[in-house]
Amino acid sequence: MLTSLSISNFALIDALDINFNNGFSIITGETGAGKSILLGGLSLVLGKRADLSQIKDNSKKCVIEAVFDIANYDLKSVFVENDLDYDPQTIIRREILPSGKSRAFVNDTPVTLDSLNALSAHLLDIHSQHQTLQLVDDDFQFKVIDALARNKEVLKDYKLELKNYRTLIQELSQLEANLIEAKKEYDYNAFLLNELNDAQLKDGELEELEASYEQLNNVEVINEVIGYSKSLLEDEDVGAIERLNEIKRQFSNISNFSKQYASIKERIESVAIELDDVLLELDNLEGQLSADPEELDKVNGKLLVINNLLQKHSVAEVSELIKIKEELTEKVSASENLDADISSIKSKIETSKAYLDKLATEVSVKRETAIPKLISSLEGILKQLGMPNARFNIQLDKVEDFKYNGKNNLHFLFTANKGGQFLELKKSASGGELSRIMLAIKSILANYVKLPTIMFDEIDTGVSGEISDKMGDIMKQMSKHMQVFSITHLPQIASKGDWHYKVFKTDVDDVTQTNMKLLTQDDRIVELAQMLGGANITESAIAHAKQLLN
Repeated sequence: MLTSLSISNFALIDALDINFNNGFSIITGETGAGKSILLGGLSLVLGKRADLSQIKDNSKKCVIEAVFDIANYDLKSVFVENDLDYDPQTIIRREILPSGKSRAFVNDTPVTLDSLNALSAHLLDIHSQHQTLQLVDDDFQFKVIDALARNKEVLKDYKLELKNYRTLIQELSQLEANLIEAKKEYDYNAFLLNELNDAQLKDGELEELEASYEQLNNVEVINEVIGYSKSLLEDEDVGAIERLNEIKRQFSNISNFSKQYASIKERIESVAIELDDVLLELDNLEGQLSADPEELDKVNGKLLVINNLLQKHSVAEVSELIKIKEELTEKVSASENLDADISSIKSKIETSKAYLDKLATEVSVKRETAIPKLISSLEGILKQLGMPNARFNIQLDKVEDFKYNGKNNLHFLFTANKGGQFLELKKSASGGELSRIMLAIKSILANYVKLPTIMFDEIDTGVSGEISDKMGDIMKQMSKHMQVFSITHLPQIASKGDWHYKVFKTDVDDVTQTNMKLLTQDDRIVELAQMLGGANITESAIAHAKQLLN
């Protein structure tokens, strides 16, 4: 509920601080006293766009602050959705700077107007003649029916599942598009992959093949070099090993004469050992290689395959071809798995659709049950409000598509006269009738949902004293469930308030200012007497005012 309002430097208000209470509060004041200014300030707090012309003194900023007690409204989720810190005593502040820039804060956290509007919709409902246009809006009509049908929880489940269903539909659409694209590339990718698989590539293979090719292609030269080298090493007369052994024998004779000679002898021995190893390896190599045209063709063919693949894929290493093969394997596999993925998604869609149908049916059945109850309540209240012949015909049609709130279309049909034709509200009800219908609906809703604070702005315009008395009773009854304000010109309604505030003008230093105050019991008697008889208060007006208050 709204617990306090502070306004400074706004229109005709220099500074205003006022506290409010629960129950039924009346706001009165002469025409032009500034009630619309008060509503304008509240509208800014609720998220209306600011206007520089609204600043009273252009050299100072305008500040409007409202405090709401929301401990009983279960609004934590709204705060979370808008990334705001929850506080059971929530403070909303709007500032209009002299530059024209506007700022909004919730519990001292800066917010956008969109976030402010999202939050304020749960805090304060200013109901004016213009707001009755909501009555002809499908969303509002469904909210009314669903409140009476107590569809809140099942609709919550429905909307969550609808989100899941639409996500699955999008995924299916994307997979089917991917499949079309994949089919265009599948054959080519599969061909490339088969080529790479047939090549049986191994990392480092190219270097090995090139070495094998060089050996097989030069067998005769290699064998000739090995044979000739062996003869140079092992010839008994002039072979390198025999010559080296002779040098070793010679240095053995003088190795004791000097460390230097001994060192040379040791080095010669090392070289002799190394040459013996070389000769042994040449013995092993001799005869290993023989001309093998078939093996040479095989190696040459594999080299041609690899080099062609390197050129085809514009890479330089076999390792890069192996990486391309892995990527193609994933693409081909993904293409082959798309059919299975699509089948799986379709199965999930069918399951989700069945669950949605079940929830939508439950919602629809509960709506059907609630409609007669709503019609009966509406017609009963409107009869009290001077519309004895008002009749409703609320039609609920089933549709095939999943709408945001089920599978129904709703038609609110109305006639105000006996024997009259049922037509849509916007075609069959006048502005005054719409106001009374809206009051009736809000009073019914107050019994089913936790409505925010509501402020009725001269909803009683153009009605008689007897009807206004009934209106006052209805608003009084609503105030048992919520905080209700009524801006009124009618004493019959004003007398029913738990609290009575007066908006008035004063002139200070030749400057007109708007103020607001809470009236005492004596003040209320005077105010009601003036509303009954005008500025010249008579004894009978005073007596009538007391009678109304009692």
